[in-house]
Amino acid sequence: MGALKPWHIFVLVAVLVLLFGAKRLPDAARSLGRSLRIIKAETKSLSEDDKDLAEKADAQAGRQPLPGDSTVHPTSVHQPGYQPPAPPVNDPVQRVRDN
Repeated sequence: MGALKPWHIFVLVAVLVLLFGAKRLPDAARSLGRSLRIIKAETKSLSEDDKDLAEKADAQAGRQPLPGDSTVHPTSVHQPGYQPPAPPVNDPVQRVRDN
């Protein structure tokens, strides 16, 4: 009952030819093929980008600070007594003079 029979395909092709014309069908098929090729290339590049990001994240997760390094690390933010650095003070009068 649900099988596609040869006469179904023939009817479908006849309807397409009547709707779009015999001259436009090859152009439509060609543009559809190009679109599918572009979609395939983009999905492939997206999956490669995801792999690259995962590799970079793994590489950065394995980094350790150098001994005696006094820079602020993200883990020290949650330690007691941590105070964030004060933002620089911008004097509006000095900015006008500099311009």
